[in-house]
Amino acid sequence: MTILEDLEWRGLLHDCTAKEELASRLEKEPIVLYAGFDPTADSLHVGNLVPLIALRRFQNFGHAPIALAGGATGSIGDPSGKKSERQLLSQETLENNIAAVRTQLSSILDFSEDIPNTARLVDNNTWMAPISYLDFLRDVGKHFTVNAMVAKESVRARMEDRDVGISYTEFSYMLLQGYDFYHLNQSENCELQIGGSDQWGNITIGAELTRKKAGATVFGLTLPLITNADGSKFGKSESGAIWLDPKRTSVYRFYQYFINVDDRDAIRYIKYFTFLGKESIDDLESRHNENPGAREAHRALAREMTNLIHGESATEDAIHASKILFGGGLDGISENALSEVANEIPNSSISADSLSGEGKPLLEALVECGLSSSKGQAKKDIQGGGVNVNNCRIQDIQTKLTESDVHFGKYILLRRGKKNYAALIVE
Repeated sequence: MTILEDLEWRGLLHDCTAKEELASRLEKEPIVLYAGFDPTADSLHVGNLVPLIALRRFQNFGHAPIALAGGATGSIGDPSGKKSERQLLSQETLENNIAAVRTQLSSILDFSEDIPNTARLVDNNTWMAPISYLDFLRDVGKHFTVNAMVAKESVRARMEDRDVGISYTEFSYMLLQGYDFYHLNQSENCELQIGGSDQWGNITIGAELTRKKAGATVFGLTLPLITNADGSKFGKSESGAIWLDPKRTSVYRFYQYFINVDDRDAIRYIKYFTFLGKESIDDLESRHNENPGAREAHRALAREMTNLIHGESATEDAIHASKILFGGGLDGISENALSEVANEIPNSSISADSLSGEGKPLLEALVECGLSSSKGQAKKDIQGGGVNVNNCRIQDIQTKLTESDVHFGKYILLRRGKKNYAALIVE
């Protein structure tokens, strides 16, 4: 398949300017393309992934991708898809956010210098900052009527809400993004911009500006905005956004997010987010339709996504942590995996001295960590076979925790019943 055929098969081709002409252009020779993101946080989240992964899809077909960080546009705020004004960020914050995101992009795009279509990260503040307000009005603003700008969906939706409205600042955003496309066309011979379907108005502004100012033909392509089968917003969990930075969203939670997607979404998301080929996905889809309860598609999705963003070693740790939290043994567990487990469950401290000698009574530990309400209840829990130490069942109420129960000099894992865990952190 060609890149456009691949996108269509995956359900990723939402809209395109001059599709036949773009297909013909892509067949001739590699093209330079870009997708932008505003660095509104010091981490990307999974909602950013579709256009960035699409850049990599183009790169895999030999094209040269540019990831544009909106150091300038991010200080304004894109009204697309927003019901209210964004919080304005300082230039220092935006620069710090771009620096933090750079590492995450390298897990998605290939920045190797020894390939002809290496990926690049650019900041639009480098060309926006030197332009004066008057120059921008003369060179860019004069090419567009307010009538045309108001007709754009991102603006019209906000203007219809009289309680919120839209500031002149955000109203001007589309002109700034349009200038980005024109600038990259002139400086990098960039001929294609891709983005979410909410970016269609901004993308077409850029294509029109490039035609009017440079007489050049460029193309725009949009990808669908992802929603879950139940209509909820993709990339959100009970605890908030699913971030790519493991400090914000642990690798375990990242893995769990994808393994727990709705059965109706599993194959769709495999097509959207992974680089598995048609044959592999068709096979998974067939088995998923026969027995969705086996969750083969879910595991494939979670593994592929976690491998992509966090690497294979971290993925294996997340898988092992998942097994432990479903009662699996600790044999062969890595320190990182056990740390993931400990961070996902209630913690309490235990002194190293209390584990020396005869050790600490398990009855006391169960009460202190909150798994049992009293020593009497702890006795009943143990005698009933519902207590595990490091996922090994304990039925002797005289059991004491000792140094031999400690993993990596720091962790003891307690469980009551099937799902009530606590980690004892040795200090």
